[in-house]
Amino acid sequence: MLVELTIRRVAGEVVPNSPVDGIRILAMLPRQWRKDLKNVTGDIAIRVNAGAGVTSAQIRDQVTAILAGPEVSDWELVTCRTLAGGPADKEDLS
Repeated sequence: MLVELTIRRVAGEVVPNSPVDGIRILAMLPRQWRKDLKNVTGDIAIRVNAGAGVTSAQIRDQVTAILAGPEVSDWELVTCRTLAGGPADKEDLS
């Protein structure tokens, strides 16, 4: 399952061009996932390949739980869009 996650600051603050928060979030994702980080107009975009048998809903749930941690609680998951590997959920199209 290949998805693209869009993560944004809860308060909607503009993010400086430092990738530190993105790297921190990337490091907290499961080790077995293949990940690619990029900044997109103040948001963080992470492409995740979680492998076969993992749904976008499972990815979304795991990322939401990670973002609830105190280290990154000022960030929220905005979208989890399926790119390949399974049918897109209606929720993925936001």
